Amino acid sequence: MPSGCYPKLKGAKLARNTEQIRSFIAIELPGEVKSQLAKLRRDLERTEHRFVKWVDPEGIHLTLKFLGNIPFKQVTEITKAIEEAARDVPPFHLELSVLGAFPNLKQPNVLWVGIGGEIDTLLRLQQNIDSELASLDFAKEERPFMPHLTLARVRQGTSPMERRNFGELAMSAEFGASHPVDAKAISLMRSQLTPDGAIYTRLSAVGLQAKKI
Repeated sequence: MPSGCYPKLKGAKLARNTEQIRSFIAIELPGEVKSQLAKLRRDLERTEHRFVKWVDPEGIHLTLKFLGNIPFKQVTEITKAIEEAARDVPPFHLELSVLGAFPNLKQPNVLWVGIGGEIDTLLRLQQNIDSELASLDFAKEERPFMPHLTLARVRQGTSPMERRNFGELAMSAEFGASHPVDAKAISLMRSQLTPDGAIYTRLSAVGLQAKKI
């Protein structure tokens, strides 16, 4: 072995293990749903609304828990916790529902699409994940879990009148038909922030198993 090769490999492995990655746990969306979200964005996007920052539909997902920065070496441990949380949860059906906003559509800060369907199962899964991750020293969520898909954010400094006009446009959107989301797996995702927006990468996935009869 040439001189210096082994220390270099050892150092690379150590850097990988100690690398901090921004991560979260989510249900990924099918392509058909992303297409519907892209259409909704096209219907609502206006050149005069430069104060609105839209989320790339390809990157939209249903977040179950945001973890923040974690060491890369913890990915396996977190995946096992997700497996335990999902042990008794079978695949379930969700669907996109109405448009909404935080704090409200009259003065929106965040525009989102609500989630309907088997919400009880979704809530149980999210609570299971929260409990399992607490054993790994991740703080439990203080606010009630409200499942939604973020479409856009209104930039700080936007006037109340601009917010109201954007909210009125959103309220006029035709988005009454439901769009199905079959939840069959839970993903541990990495989020890399760039000037052009976030880049999402799946680190691991845990499938939901149908109950045997």
